[in-house]
Amino acid sequence: MNIAELHKYFLAFPIACTDTRKIEEGCIFFALKGANFNGNTYAQEALKKGAAYAVVDEAAYDTSEKTLLVDDVLEALQSLGTFHRNYCKARVISLTGSNGKTTTKELIYAVLSKKYKTIATYGNLNNHIGVPLTLLTIQPSTEFAIVEMGANHKKEIAFLCELAQPDFGYITNFGKAHLEGFGGTEGVIEGKSELYDYLTTHNKYIFLNADDPIQEDKLSKYIKKFGYSTHQQKYYPIQFLSADPFVQLGVEDTKINSQLIGKYNFTNCCAAVLIGKYFNVSLEAIANAIANYIPENNRSQLIEQHGNQIILDAYNANPSSMKAALENFKAMSGVSKTVFLGDMFELGDTAAQEHQEIADLVNSMAFDTAYLVGVNFNNTTTSLATFANYETLAAHLKTHNPPKSTILIKGSRGMALERLLEIL
Repeated sequence: MNIAELHKYFLAFPIACTDTRKIEEGCIFFALKGANFNGNTYAQEALKKGAAYAVVDEAAYDTSEKTLLVDDVLEALQSLGTFHRNYCKARVISLTGSNGKTTTKELIYAVLSKKYKTIATYGNLNNHIGVPLTLLTIQPSTEFAIVEMGANHKKEIAFLCELAQPDFGYITNFGKAHLEGFGGTEGVIEGKSELYDYLTTHNKYIFLNADDPIQEDKLSKYIKKFGYSTHQQKYYPIQFLSADPFVQLGVEDTKINSQLIGKYNFTNCCAAVLIGKYFNVSLEAIANAIANYIPENNRSQLIEQHGNQIILDAYNANPSSMKAALENFKAMSGVSKTVFLGDMFELGDTAAQEHQEIADLVNSMAFDTAYLVGVNFNNTTTSLATFANYETLAAHLKTHNPPKSTILIKGSRGMALERLLEIL
C-alpha cells in the first residue's frame, strides 16, 4: 500500500496509535517493532479494542480487511506524517536545543493559541516516532503546528527536519546535554545546528536569542531572521526584571509576570514573546498567556509542603542546566536553603569530571544543607553528604530530615527525585 492510499484511510479515521494500552475507538494502530517486541503480534488486540485498522508489515498478520500491509510500519508512519503535514496548510515551527525545549514549546503554544488554531507536540514526544505522531494531529483548520525536536546524536535533527519540513525554527541553547552521543560540546553545537542548516538551505525564517554568541555568529550573514536581545538595539528589546522566585520581564511598556522559577526560564519566555510579536499577537494577549502558564511534570514546579518551599526540577538534568539552577537558587532570597542533586546521565567519558565540577560548585556556594545522590556523585571527592542511590538517601532522611527551608530538587529523569516529596 502506498502512502497516498494510506492517507485516505487516515482521513477517515484521523487518530494514530502505537500502543495497545492507549487504543482509542476508531483509531489506526501502527504495529511498530522494538528491540524486545513485535507490534505485528498486537494487531488483532488493537482491533478488538476498537481500532478501525491496523497497519502491519508482516504478511502473516495481514489477516483481514482491517489490516493494512506496508513494507515497513515505522517508515510508513514517518512518510504518512510528512504527507499529512503537506496535505494540511499549517505553518510549522520547529524547535530544538539542549535545555528548555518543552517549556519553550508550551509557552509558544500558549501565546499563538491566543490568536490562531494551534497544535503542539504532546509532552516530549520529540523523536523519530513522536514527530510524525505530532504531524498527524494537524487538522485542515490548523494554522500553526509547533514541533519539538530532540536528539542525542548527530544527523538526528537533520532527519526530523526532513519529516517535519519546518517553515520556521528556534534553538533554545547549546549546552552540555547528551555529550556521550554527540561526542562532546562541539558535537552538540553541530547536531543542534542541523535545524539552522535545514532552514537556511530552504530559505526559511529563523528566530534567535541574539544574546547567545553561538547563535548570533552562526546567523550573522543570514537575512531571514528575527531576534531578541537585552542590550543590542538592532534586535527586539526584552528586559530581564527579576527571578525571585518567578521570572518577570519587561517588553515595551509592559511588565510580564510568569509562574516560572529561575532566570534560566527568562529566555524561554523571550522566545514566546518574540514569536508572538512576529505573528501579530497583541502584547496584552502575550502577557496573559505567559502569566497563566503553569509548569508541570516536575519542571521547575514550586510546591509548598509541610513548611518547606520546594523547587522541583526533577524532569531532567545536564551540567548546563544544573549549573543554571544552582546559580539561580543561590541568588534567591531565603533564610535557609537545602539542595538535593541527582546524577546526570548520558555524559560518557566526561561523567566523572562533570559531576566533580558540580560538587565543587555546590560546595563553594555554602548552602545550609546539600545532598548528592547517585553513583557518579557518590564517587566525587567532596565534604558534602553523598549517597550511592535514592534508597540510602531515603533511609538517612527518615532519621535526619533537614529543617524547614527553601529546597531545590534537581536530577536526571532516571533518578526520579520527585520521590523525595513523600519524605520531606
